[in-house]
Amino acid sequence: MNAPSILSPKGWTAVLAAVIAIAVMVPVLNLMVPAGSVFHLSDFSVTLLGKILCYAICALAMDLIWGYTGILSLGHGLFFALGGYAMGMYLMRQIGRDGQYKSDMPDFMVFLNWKEFPWHWALSDSFVAQMLFVLLVPGLLAFVFGFFAFRSRIKGVYFSIITQALTFAAMLLFFRNETGFGGNNGFTDFKRILDVPIATPSMRVLLCVVSGLVLIGFFVMARAIVQSKYGRVLQAIRDAETRVMFTGYNPVAYKLSIWTLSAVMCGVAGALYVPQVGIINPGEMSPAASIEIAIWAAVGGRATLIGPIVGAVFVNGAKSWFTVAFPEYWLFFLGALFIAVTLFLPNGIIGLFRRKKDDRA
Repeated sequence: MNAPSILSPKGWTAVLAAVIAIAVMVPVLNLMVPAGSVFHLSDFSVTLLGKILCYAICALAMDLIWGYTGILSLGHGLFFALGGYAMGMYLMRQIGRDGQYKSDMPDFMVFLNWKEFPWHWALSDSFVAQMLFVLLVPGLLAFVFGFFAFRSRIKGVYFSIITQALTFAAMLLFFRNETGFGGNNGFTDFKRILDVPIATPSMRVLLCVVSGLVLIGFFVMARAIVQSKYGRVLQAIRDAETRVMFTGYNPVAYKLSIWTLSAVMCGVAGALYVPQVGIINPGEMSPAASIEIAIWAAVGGRATLIGPIVGAVFVNGAKSWFTVAFPEYWLFFLGALFIAVTLFLPNGIIGLFRRKKDDRA
């Protein structure tokens, strides 16, 4: 029996179109089309798009564990922030003596009268080492946490509460100046990445393009996962974990592996996010940030892969508009949107389109 194709011909065509749009159209519209043209893509739009693409990676990661495995995490903002801090440490070292105090150490360390770097900053001047930490730190934390949680058969709302407590505890830890992560202010005022100025149009476009290509790559990988036997076991765990155990499978290994992978994906998203927005602070670890990731997945449509991406784009696009036009009403809109989706669109935006398609057929 042949294994199912990862994507249909139409699916691969859509992926190719997405690659062309992000890798060709975005640079052309921003760098080559004159600023006065109606077709020009502004620098602000490029930065906003890059940020939303990073959010979409988080939503996709959430779909793998919540939509396909039935594990609702309210702490994925922690893994996103850890990846961002790993990238931020490298970017802070790239500032060099261009800081306010003209020191090789970051300004906040000079202000606190530190004489040497903390031990965990030992490899922060190495791009390769910090990119490894982007993968290893969120992955290792998720593995250790998940190992004990899944072995103890913690699930459902109890698991969600524990993940929220984990990210809240980490946020409080990172707020402390003595941890060496900039305290309340975090990291900012980045100058360069790989010795190339970061605040240039070409670098801004490059980061946006890389974010889009990483999202597309993760989507294809996720599609391959859910189409495989491994993915079918994950869905069986979501629907009836006890029956899966009786058939001889070990749910702990499956849940732990997809949980760790999901955390790593969020770490990568955080690392791509930080150089584009220019700051990382403990606020990214707030429970509210993790809850928003779950909202993106729910609004777009769980267990669809494309749905959470659509949800992240829709919600954050609406947020960008609402916070400018009606800043005081944004949270009310977000709450109303989530309630409306829960009551009237349990399968999200994608479910609505699929239902209309079935009605026409």
